[in-house]
Amino acid sequence: MIVRIMGEGQWEVADSHFPELNKLDDELLAEMESGDGEAFRRTLAALLDAIRRLGEPLPDEALEPSELILPSPDATLAEVRELLSDDGLIPG
Repeated sequence: MIVRIMGEGQWEVADSHFPELNKLDDELLAEMESGDGEAFRRTLAALLDAIRRLGEPLPDEALEPSELILPSPDATLAEVRELLSDDGLIPG
């Protein structure tokens, strides 16, 4: 799956990594619902770091359609709320 981190670029992430990513996404959703800004920042950073660590970066000149778009590391709680679905940032 092609994942875009807004403002950074794209990574190709194998489907086998999504259980780990979904766990972080579930934590992020719970922190957003509780309004815990500090935990939200920590978990968002961990989620984005996992994408960078587990994925293969695509060259800047590659223009692949992103199947998943994640917020930038400096996104606010309000900005991320706008991106969320009922399943979080990472569907299903």
